[in-house]
Amino acid sequence: MCAEGVAGRVRLTIMAKAPIPGSVKTRLMPGCGAEEAARIHADLLRHTLAVACAALPAKRITLWTALEHEHPLFLELATKHGIARHAQNEGDLGERMRFALTPGPAMVIGSDCPTLTPELLHTCTQALATHDAVCLPAEDGGYALLGLHEVHPSLFTDIDWGSERVMTQTRQRLDALGWGLACPATVWDVDRPDDLRRWRQASRSRYTTSPSPSDDAQ
Repeated sequence: MCAEGVAGRVRLTIMAKAPIPGSVKTRLMPGCGAEEAARIHADLLRHTLAVACAALPAKRITLWTALEHEHPLFLELATKHGIARHAQNEGDLGERMRFALTPGPAMVIGSDCPTLTPELLHTCTQALATHDAVCLPAEDGGYALLGLHEVHPSLFTDIDWGSERVMTQTRQRLDALGWGLACPATVWDVDRPDDLRRWRQASRSRYTTSPSPSDDAQ
């Protein structure tokens, strides 16, 4: 199949937690409180869905939910964008991603990367058409997107999830499989107060598709 044909079949999995105060963006809470941290999480999820649906047809996007599958925000976004919605299974992040990824060309992302754009997602689908895997490494050592043709267990097992070693370990596993990897860009996500300040500054200094965090979120 030609590259365009492969890119036209890529499916996107979005992993997201319900914006429950005290359960999301906990590293932001000391500076802004649990309620504001949850609101920031919700804004980032809205941004992620808007970007995804601008890049891919809704029928190729699935929202995989955690904490509260019937949360009003999940229902709102699924209805607004016309996307499928499923509850994540139990286990660590690797087990949950492996369960959620569909066979064939597929990509998985989280919901806290304000630098993700429709153009970048499109670039990733094109890269997956000519490589075994595609990834968007994050500045903190993790990754914001992983795309594969085949879901291999080694990519999701015995990875130090949440650490600065995730991308390095994933590269090592891909090398061991002999799979070619494309990394179109390095991105950053919003996990810590410094990330939040960076997001606010970027939103003020130039036009962006990212939501603008409120000034009271310190």
